[in-house]
Amino acid sequence: MTGRLAELWRYPVKSLLGERLPAAEVDAAGVAGDRRLALRHRDTGRVASAKHPRLWRDLLTLRATGAAPDPVRVTLPDGREVSSVDADVDGVLSRVLGVPVTLIDRPPAEATLDRADPEAVLAGGFAADVPVHASPLGAAAPGTFFDFAPVHLVTTATLARLAAEMPGGTLDAARYRPNLVVEADVDAFAENDWVGRELRIGPALVLRVLAPTPRCAVPTLTHGSLPRQPDALRVPARLNRVAPLPQLGPQPCVGAYAQVVRGGRAEQGAVVEVG
Repeated sequence: MTGRLAELWRYPVKSLLGERLPAAEVDAAGVAGDRRLALRHRDTGRVASAKHPRLWRDLLTLRATGAAPDPVRVTLPDGREVSSVDADVDGVLSRVLGVPVTLIDRPPAEATLDRADPEAVLAGGFAADVPVHASPLGAAAPGTFFDFAPVHLVTTATLARLAAEMPGGTLDAARYRPNLVVEADVDAFAENDWVGRELRIGPALVLRVLAPTPRCAVPTLTHGSLPRQPDALRVPARLNRVAPLPQLGPQPCVGAYAQVVRGGRAEQGAVVEVG
């Protein structure tokens, strides 16, 4: 299969809105500057994640741009900006979120985040008190805040199939927080069949697909100007419920996780080949 890289994204602060890029370097730690920072709850020590929407859905009202170790800018809901190097950045973000947080650039020992049962969130609503389990961080790439792998990709074919089932027939890729959106003449959910295969992007970058991406409650939440969309989870639960790993049961999946075999530059429009 041959296609092209239609979109390239990074999310400088975990669970905050990110930015679309024309090009970026990609290495074993993913897209340069991606998920290099996170917020830590000062009382519990947990890493903040909108995967627990009852506590952290407001993270998706903030947008981060830039690449650590350079200053990262966070745009607040009222349009003000705060920099990751400002003396009062923790105080500003704590006041906006209503929770005491600290901006950190390295996962603490045995770092974890809370992941609410996504289908319980669908049934009870984003403010419901639903089952939550602790999910470890930091194994994918030391010093980063990835859940499982440093690169997440999705095809335009998968997005189009999901959009066809949505009210209004539209779906923004940003709901699923991919790094790479690949445009190709493939069937929806082709990513499931790419597990174990390599993707070559441009002249140098090579990825290996690891697993389909199981979806949490995040795609259903308000993302900046995008309203809540429960069907962003309900539709994949109906159309693509697969086991992402042998030890896991079937789950709603959209896109795939990948690791970097050989680093290189990713540019919008670059040729993508599946080996």
